Amino acid sequence: MEIRIQSIHFDATEQLQAFVQRKVSKLEKFYEDIQKVEVSLKVVKPETAENKEAGLKVLIPNGEFYVNKICDSFEQAVDESVEALEKQLIKHKEKQRIK
Repeated sequence: MEIRIQSIHFDATEQLQAFVQRKVSKLEKFYEDIQKVEVSLKVVKPETAENKEAGLKVLIPNGEFYVNKICDSFEQAVDESVEALEKQLIKHKEKQRIK
């Protein structure tokens, strides 16, 4: 699984990138055949309390999933995005089993 992290209008720290890698790699537990995960981190203007946006795009054979969350911190946004993707991947897997 390839993980690509893109930080828009700021430089992501090594710590943040490691956190994202660790969280995103857990998605493989829910769906083995993930080809690529694209993570985009962005600071939303104007400067408000909840201005950290994380968008996660998961590419699988025959499809893709996308989640976008805005929170107080990138860690929280990534956390919530990964949780939402876990649900989507589980649902997709169950649908495939039924077929």
